[in-house]
Amino acid sequence: MRGTTRTVAVAAVSAAALLAAGCSSGGNTPSASTSTAASAKAGGAVTVHGCTPQNPFIPANTNETCGGNVLDAVVSKLVRYNPDTAAPEMDIAEKIESSDNQNFKVTLVKGYKFTDGTEVKAKNFVDAWNWNRYGPNGTLNSYFFDVFEGAPDLDCGTFDKDQGTGENDPKAGDPDCKGKPPKAKTLSGLKVVDDYTFEIKTTEKVSNLAVRLGYTAYAPLPDSFFKDDGKAYGTNPVGAGPYILEAYNKGSDMVLTKNKDYKGKFPGQVDKITFKIYQDTEAAYKDVQADNLDLLDSVPDSALAGERYKTDLPDRNEAKAVGTFASISFPSSKADKSYDNPKLRQAISMAIDRKTIVDKILAGTRVPATGWVSPIVDGYKAGACGEFCTYDAAKAKALFDEAGGYTGKMTIGYNADGNHKGWTEAACNSIAKALGVECVATPYPDFATFRTKITGEEMKGMFRTGWQMDYPSIENFLAPLYGTGAGSNDSRYSNPAFDKLMTEAAAAADGATANAKYQEAEALLKDDLPVIPMWYGKAVVGWSTKVANVKVTPFGTFDLTSVTVK
Repeated sequence: MRGTTRTVAVAAVSAAALLAAGCSSGGNTPSASTSTAASAKAGGAVTVHGCTPQNPFIPANTNETCGGNVLDAVVSKLVRYNPDTAAPEMDIAEKIESSDNQNFKVTLVKGYKFTDGTEVKAKNFVDAWNWNRYGPNGTLNSYFFDVFEGAPDLDCGTFDKDQGTGENDPKAGDPDCKGKPPKAKTLSGLKVVDDYTFEIKTTEKVSNLAVRLGYTAYAPLPDSFFKDDGKAYGTNPVGAGPYILEAYNKGSDMVLTKNKDYKGKFPGQVDKITFKIYQDTEAAYKDVQADNLDLLDSVPDSALAGERYKTDLPDRNEAKAVGTFASISFPSSKADKSYDNPKLRQAISMAIDRKTIVDKILAGTRVPATGWVSPIVDGYKAGACGEFCTYDAAKAKALFDEAGGYTGKMTIGYNADGNHKGWTEAACNSIAKALGVECVATPYPDFATFRTKITGEEMKGMFRTGWQMDYPSIENFLAPLYGTGAGSNDSRYSNPAFDKLMTEAAAAADGATANAKYQEAEALLKDDLPVIPMWYGKAVVGWSTKVANVKVTPFGTFDLTSVTVK
């Protein structure tokens, strides 16, 4: 998961086709990319709007875009996603084969090398995935490895059901982990066959496994990573991608240079990429106007008004629907029990006038959400949220009173270094007016501080959340966010019926059956409303006069391998 809202939302890509391409028998594998950058001029340097990563640069412990965008340029995975269509394409994998969608054989391309000079081999994937899932390592993305046979044997300790999910708590610092080592250190579903082949066995049939394997958490790790459990790697990640992280100056920038020994099919064009960290989007916007910043991934509200950005950045702007979703989440019961009543949550959702906020604050650059799944993916079904995502002040107040009201001040937390002040304040005003309560939008200095309070279950009150799809599938908008114990389940939601439907959907024999199950699971969220759907976004971006071949991906990010310097 990438836990920050990118201004993005809607691209025509068929997940049914992706599912069929992702898990093949006999060698039918995702096709290689045929796109090339027009008038490419290699060399030069570009600057990109960046933000403060929450954690060190370890793939399994990075589930937000500030660090994820950097890692995506540094690591290569088995699969990568086409920057135009999001279709999966073979990268380090030569082929991924399965005849039953439960037993998979992965064959690697020979010659890929980590930046420490060692070759990428099958054991580097198997060792990485075992480490990522091992309970005491406490990785945020461990949930993505639950699909592999033997995952429960790598858990330790028992989570306090009064404080969260009721599942095993893998956090290394949790007292329940101390003195209670897992039954195993490795996943029984992973087996190295030889240097360039390994096998995967999943707990159930998983029809879209190959589609998932392009997510950053599935990147291989070099042998050197395990010498100190990633302490050195977290500062200087050793990947096999087109770029190297040369320097990270906290609060200032992250500097990437071209990997001259890159052996893959998707090299970058420029020699240097600098992610400049800004404390607010307005400053970044002024810099892109002045050619002091080359790539801006989020135009501020002030420039959206009246589509001013089109005049400010003539012929160097784009608004593209992409796979992101914005929401307001409720705190976990451990952090704050005052929002535990589902009727209260439903009332708050009905009290938010999404359309007015989109029209007045966001200049119509979003689409009010009617559910929890983006229209970009196959299986999307409008109206999953029902009346609870439709603004109705009178019904909201009646439901609010039925729920027993709310004592105290409501808050919506947001990170001040992002473009969220205007809309969170507007949402609070809408809630306050409809329900007759006090509601205050509450800023946190930067994204890292904000996310740390959320993942540590210390965030009281509501808070803004967003999702940038990790891979193009309806499953990715549901399982990582609302599955019991999932790493991106910020509200610590747990519903056995939801989990059961998700398992059944993943094991479905065809895309239509899978989608129907996923839709049933999504429908359950309406009753509990763990998060409030706000809107499906668009990537409204801008760039300087110095760059060409700027491409926005269906994920709402810039394709950093295609951009060139004029």
